[in-house]
Amino acid sequence: MLTLHLARHGDTTQSADGTFCGDLDPPLTEKGKQQADRLCNVVTKLGISALYVSPKLRARMTAEPTARATGLQPKTEEGLREIGYGSWEGRKEVEIRESEPQAYWAWVTDPALVSPPGGESAFAIAARSLPVILRVRQEQPNANVLFVSHKATIRVITCALLGLPLGRFCDRIACPTASLTTFEFSDRGAMLVRIGDTSHLRD
Repeated sequence: MLTLHLARHGDTTQSADGTFCGDLDPPLTEKGKQQADRLCNVVTKLGISALYVSPKLRARMTAEPTARATGLQPKTEEGLREIGYGSWEGRKEVEIRESEPQAYWAWVTDPALVSPPGGESAFAIAARSLPVILRVRQEQPNANVLFVSHKATIRVITCALLGLPLGRFCDRIACPTASLTTFEFSDRGAMLVRIGDTSHLRD
């Protein structure tokens, strides 16, 4: 049985202040680095045999402690990168809501089909991320595997695996920084066994 662990990257300045950050490539904050260490502490007990990482710096930095501790070589997967926000990149959500209300509310109402101007819809995220999971299931059907990815991408994957409408990824799935979401795959499909877990970050 494949057990798939989905970890969101640690804290960045943008994740803490409501800035749209998809294609931007900020590093982790000091808090984010501490989160990555704590994530490593729990992940190393899971017996993972493969580590797949988004190409974004914040994801790679989050994976570094785990890679060192396990000796695993992270495999970079473009399909695990964050949603592209197009012309909204680097701007705060509150600003977009006020300056581009029509485009903003069209996206909020149906992000499955509607994308930020020049960005990606949820269907586009699913189209690039789900094939990564399919390939891993074929190559490692009985492994513990860790993906280090991003908020929107993990939310979309979770909706897709549970059969939830992709357009509800923003308001149905919790995914805090450095959280863990876990699925177990059997012949009957994916079973969610953990979602948005941050217990490893508590003092």
